[in-house]
Amino acid sequence: MSWLPLLSYFFSGVFLANAVPHVVSGMMGRPFQSPFAKPPGEGLSSSTVNVLWGFFNIIVGYVLACRIGDFELRNTADVIAFGVGALLISLFSARHFGRFNGGNAREHR
Repeated sequence: MSWLPLLSYFFSGVFLANAVPHVVSGMMGRPFQSPFAKPPGEGLSSSTVNVLWGFFNIIVGYVLACRIGDFELRNTADVIAFGVGALLISLFSARHFGRFNGGNAREHR
């Protein structure tokens, strides 16, 4: 098996996981950081911009998994590549956006 489809599935996981906070925040009517804010990735974008950005991510994730590749849920390598991409962007997002939204708070003993 070629490694190119696995790379496609990895980035599909990245884009689809990245869509979640943008679509959810936008649907809740809340501003959220996006690449279109000032400064990019730090400032807040409107809920409408976040819904549009989230759906763009969904489209790209779909194309990478289903149109460029031939993603199979029963193929362990496909699922692992997708899952690693989703996990890595999720961890990065948690750390990055936690700075702005209080998610990096530490307990004091």
